[in-house]
Amino acid sequence: MQKTHPALPWYREVSGTQWKSFFAAWIGYVLDGFDFVLITLVLTEISDDFGLSTVQAASLVSGAFITRWLGGAVLGALGDRYGRKLSMVLSILLYSLGTFACGFAWNYHSLFAARLAIGMGMAGEYSASATYVMESWPARVRGRASGFLISGFSVGSVLAAQVYDWVVPSLGWRWMFYLGLIPIAVALWMRRALPEAEEWTADVAERGARPNPFRPLFRTPRLALVNTVLAVAATLCLFMAFTPGGAGMVPVLSVVAGLCLVAFAVQMGGRRGWLLYVSMIVTLFFAFLYSWPIQALLPTYLKSDLGYSTEQVTDVLYFAGFGTMAGCWAAGFLGDRIGARKAYALTLLASLAFVFPVFAVDDNLVLLGCLLFLLQATSFGISGLLPRWIGGHFPTASRGAALGFTYNVGALGGAVAPVLGAHLASGMDLGQALAVLTFAGTVVVVLLVGLGVPARLNRLADPDAVEDHLAAAPGHTARPAREPDRDPSR
Repeated sequence: MQKTHPALPWYREVSGTQWKSFFAAWIGYVLDGFDFVLITLVLTEISDDFGLSTVQAASLVSGAFITRWLGGAVLGALGDRYGRKLSMVLSILLYSLGTFACGFAWNYHSLFAARLAIGMGMAGEYSASATYVMESWPARVRGRASGFLISGFSVGSVLAAQVYDWVVPSLGWRWMFYLGLIPIAVALWMRRALPEAEEWTADVAERGARPNPFRPLFRTPRLALVNTVLAVAATLCLFMAFTPGGAGMVPVLSVVAGLCLVAFAVQMGGRRGWLLYVSMIVTLFFAFLYSWPIQALLPTYLKSDLGYSTEQVTDVLYFAGFGTMAGCWAAGFLGDRIGARKAYALTLLASLAFVFPVFAVDDNLVLLGCLLFLLQATSFGISGLLPRWIGGHFPTASRGAALGFTYNVGALGGAVAPVLGAHLASGMDLGQALAVLTFAGTVVVVLLVGLGVPARLNRLADPDAVEDHLAAAPGHTARPAREPDRDPSR
């Protein structure tokens, strides 16, 4: 008679080493959230110092998105080839140094350049830490791993709001960026002795594989030259499109950049996977388009349209941050129970009930905070499942580069969002513009994710495609992580 193991609480399926790996990656996300959100908190102070227009100020938020596609692809590919740990360390170094450099900016252009470095590092952090944790944790609880991990970004944003309240009124906005460098030593210390991700070790390292997701781009010298030109063209077009230098040419620049990035997606995906890459990018673009208008311009809306003080803005951001955290935690459990795709689509559908009410409140801070808590929990919080949902579409050997590239090209929706919100606000109230963008983008994502469009298109090109690469193998039963078998004959 086959001996069965009693069911364990989910947290006991995760070993001590796996928890240590998670917390190291989670701290990286906290720092990531802290560093990235800083610019939205001090946008009005920077605008006053440098004499920026609303569109220029919004483009500083967008600046970090311009280089994300490159950082996500390159640092993700390094993780595929040399391991997830190296990619994580390089990512956190890059975005932390970029944040520190922001404090020394002397004008709009120097600050924008520092934001480009932050974008590259942030992109690599997302793909490296997400793949590291999910490939280390048991398959049955990878939704929780994804949701808990992404909640670190919200913790960082709440921490940034508190530090803003302490620092900016007395020391000025530059000190916010100087302080962003301090916690890097903690993250690097925790990561230096971590084991490599178990699944990457088993599928790649132990087999002696040296995957190179960029090989299709550089098969011949001529192809390498063409793709180098495409990379330069995409970056320059994006830079001009999101800065005043491209005024009057934004539609043309956007189309050229989009075509260049689609060309990369088609080549990286290959004959069988190109539809998956392209459809994933489109889905993620709208995911950022619905979520980032509020993330980027909420502090500006509270200060300029509602006339809230620094302390009141901080209080409202607490509600938003904790709502996102709660949503990420709940998303993890719900995703493991009913599947990441269903959980994501159904929770987003529920979030539509809170979009317009949030921007109808103007003189009741507690009511605004409660509504924003619910909106962020069901809207931005559910994005905690994105690493699990995206990663399941790609095999281990190419997951880092594929997730990093598709997610961060799609993240250009986050670059478009604040600029589009600022433009819409020229013809309507800023709050109304944010509500319209959030509602419309959410509806599109509900349809794309709920109907499983990327997976359906992928099966058209590859009928044998694996449905979920991160799911447990058939017949797999979770074993006690803390109590391994000691009897080799069992």
